[in-house]
Amino acid sequence: MTDTASEGIKIEEVNRVTPPPKARVEAPADTLARKKDYLEGFLSQKPAEPVDGAGGDLQEAVVAALKEIFDPEIPVNIYDLGLIYNVEVSGGHVVVTMTLTTPHCPVAESMPGEVELRVGSVPGVGDCEVNLVWEPAWSPANMTDEARLELGML
Repeated sequence: MTDTASEGIKIEEVNRVTPPPKARVEAPADTLARKKDYLEGFLSQKPAEPVDGAGGDLQEAVVAALKEIFDPEIPVNIYDLGLIYNVEVSGGHVVVTMTLTTPHCPVAESMPGEVELRVGSVPGVGDCEVNLVWEPAWSPANMTDEARLELGML
C-alpha cells in the first residue's frame, strides 16, 4: 500500500466491495401477460391481386400515375391533355401508346422515359413498354373537358 498523504490523496486497499441493490419490478401477474396484438389481423391478410384489363384496379392505378405527369409547357397532365391514346394491362405487363403535341416538342426524348419510369413504379406492374406514335396527330380536340377548363378553352 502506498500512502500519498503529502499530496492530499489517500489510497486504501480493499478486499471486497458490496454490490449495489438490484432494481425489482413488482407487478400483478395479469399485467405481465401479452397485450392484444392489434396488427395480428392485418398481418395475416394477403394482399389483393390486382385486376388486369380494361377497368381493372391495375389499369386505374396506371392511369392515376399518368395523371401525375404534367406537360412542362402546358399546366395540364398528359392524360387529360389527350397525349395517351391507349393503356393495355395484361399480367403485370403494361403497354402505353402515346403521342406528343408536336414531333418538335422539347420533351420528345425525355417524356416517353418518364412515362415508362412512372408506370413501372406502380405496384403490380412488372414491366412497361411505351409506344410513341405520330398518327393520328394530336389535336386540342383530344383534351378532356377538365383540361379545356384549366386552359380557359370552355
